[in-house]
Amino acid sequence: MWQEFFPNAWSFEYSQKNAVLVPAAALGVGGMLVFWLRSRHKIKTLEMGDGWWGSGERPLKGKEDESIRPFKIETSDKEIEDLHRRLEQARYTPPLEGAAFHYGFNSSYLRKVVAYWRNQFDWRKQVEVLNKYPHFQTTIEGIVIHFIHVKPSYVPHGRAVQPLLMVHGWPGSFYEFYKIIPLLTEPARHGLNEGDVVFEVICPSIPGYGFSEAPHQKGFDTIATARIFHKLMNRLGFKQYYVQGGDWGSRITTNMAQMLPQSVKGLHVNLVFINRQGLRRMISVMLGAYVPWLVGLTREDVRRTYPFIQKNIYALLRESGYLHIQATKPDTAGCGLNDSPVGLAAYILEKFSTWTDKSFLHKDDGGLESKYSLDELLTNVMIYWVTSSIVSSMRFYKENLSKDPRLTADARVGVYVPTGIAAFPQEIVHTPRAWAKQIFKNIITYTYMPRGGHFAAFEEPKLLAQDIMQFVRKVEQL
Repeated sequence: MWQEFFPNAWSFEYSQKNAVLVPAAALGVGGMLVFWLRSRHKIKTLEMGDGWWGSGERPLKGKEDESIRPFKIETSDKEIEDLHRRLEQARYTPPLEGAAFHYGFNSSYLRKVVAYWRNQFDWRKQVEVLNKYPHFQTTIEGIVIHFIHVKPSYVPHGRAVQPLLMVHGWPGSFYEFYKIIPLLTEPARHGLNEGDVVFEVICPSIPGYGFSEAPHQKGFDTIATARIFHKLMNRLGFKQYYVQGGDWGSRITTNMAQMLPQSVKGLHVNLVFINRQGLRRMISVMLGAYVPWLVGLTREDVRRTYPFIQKNIYALLRESGYLHIQATKPDTAGCGLNDSPVGLAAYILEKFSTWTDKSFLHKDDGGLESKYSLDELLTNVMIYWVTSSIVSSMRFYKENLSKDPRLTADARVGVYVPTGIAAFPQEIVHTPRAWAKQIFKNIITYTYMPRGGHFAAFEEPKLLAQDIMQFVRKVEQL
């Protein structure tokens, strides 16, 4: 009412309010704009968190034993006699005529493998081979972690040694890296003109694989593994390091890069996991066969990817039956494999056939001995056998694949660390660079490898070593 008698007073009060509110509003909007612009450029990372995978409840008191303990693989007469008895008592089902490896591991060839295993394979000798590199164990988050740690015997003056963590997958093991380790730690001695890049190599066993203790709690996935391996590298005294992997090792090391990008100097993988599909991918697939340049595909991408249905659906369905079993009821199938060395060998070695070269499906012997020796193949099988780790290794699939892959924490986080990708032609699935860029935002090298398949370090160690060195050299020059 009083405003009617004192209009000038009202006008003065109103102008005073504006003098305060307008700048305040402008400041608020400006602050929000600055925050939005900053948040756009802020790198989203995986939350590291913490975990407990030991038996029972986590102790409330007392610090975990962080000691690094030397470890040595051992065997005994009892272990070998038990193996021989089981091999001698194996039962076989005759294969269908002309079946080759189309129905799985051909039992006629399996008899030959088992005969060699029983009568010629020397496990004691292979244990000596395994022990030629230094082995260690340490306890992290309640479980014992096994790893090998190999340093170069000679480092030229002024040369920096790069720490490199290499992670295996399934059904492999730390043994996959035995042929590539000397190429990385002593390149000049092995005819590689890469003397400016020298590594010390750390190869851990994924928990539940080989000589790493299996988790006692549910939910142990690649993110938990990534966190444990970061803790391992930190415990070894490394603040920054390179990481490399294929199969599960690729996803674990990718998670490591997403989790602590400030610690990962560079990520190198020989298999790319991409969970994102959507309309963009569908359009790329549809147009790629006809106008590949329009969607960023190369001629080599087209050769490896098309016909799409045949190479990316039928082929994957044929090769992924094991995955569905292991992602749903691993303990059921694992019972028989853990009790029968012959069944275990057939189950594991079949993957070393068709995942090495898809054409090996048509060979009666699966083409196994054209790429590997039986001693090499059986040594990998023995690591699963003597540790009774096949079931816990299979559980890793259930822990990682029981959720919608689009909704997992890592599916919403990009990879911004320098990345190198080695695309081997016989890999189970090919991921073009144009598709990989959806996740990997800083690809430094992308190499179409001339030959090789899924077990790259085991099959083509020199090719893989050269690609890792080329990648690291470029990163160091950035």
